[in-house]
Amino acid sequence: MLQWLKKLFSPTPAPSLPAGTLLIDVREPQEYAAGHAPGAVNIPLAQLGSQIARLRASQPPALVLYCASGMRSAAACRQLQQAGFTQVYNARTRQQAAAWLQQSSFCRPDTP
Repeated sequence: MLQWLKKLFSPTPAPSLPAGTLLIDVREPQEYAAGHAPGAVNIPLAQLGSQIARLRASQPPALVLYCASGMRSAAACRQLQQAGFTQVYNARTRQQAAAWLQQSSFCRPDTP
């Protein structure tokens, strides 16, 4: 059990992300307004399904998602993978997303 908790809360190394990767904060708008990772766009989990066509049209090479704990972003990753997106990464939290940002400059702060 201790190993599982250690894995859950240990930092995840940044994946190799292509230029133009889109960073998505799936928290609620008030959470996003209180603070978010630089370059992140806000698409709350409840609205993600209605934004899939716009995401597909913007053709990001990869998507990185985060929320407050990793639960909503994990659900969002599954939803996007089921919609056919293949390069989808769960950064879990804003802090982890910020750490990934420090390791590479992949963000695409435009759209949707």
